[in-house]
Amino acid sequence: MRVTSKGQVTIPKNVREDIGIRPAHTEVEFVKDADGRWFLKKMKAKFEQVSRFRTAHKSGKLTMSTDEILALTRG
Repeated sequence: MRVTSKGQVTIPKNVREDIGIRPAHTEVEFVKDADGRWFLKKMKAKFEQVSRFRTAHKSGKLTMSTDEILALTRG
């Protein structure tokens, strides 16, 4: 596996799927054990904030004006 000039590597798809790593949803950390070996550890999910734009479609009604719909997306 090649390391980029920024120190990045690509985790193979089969490994991501097996571990349950999802882009933009999963945090990982590197852990060193007592023997000096490094491991990649998937962090436990913290509170996952859902984008207000993903939920706004459930609130809009066809009878609403454009300004009312935009107000929903602006919190």
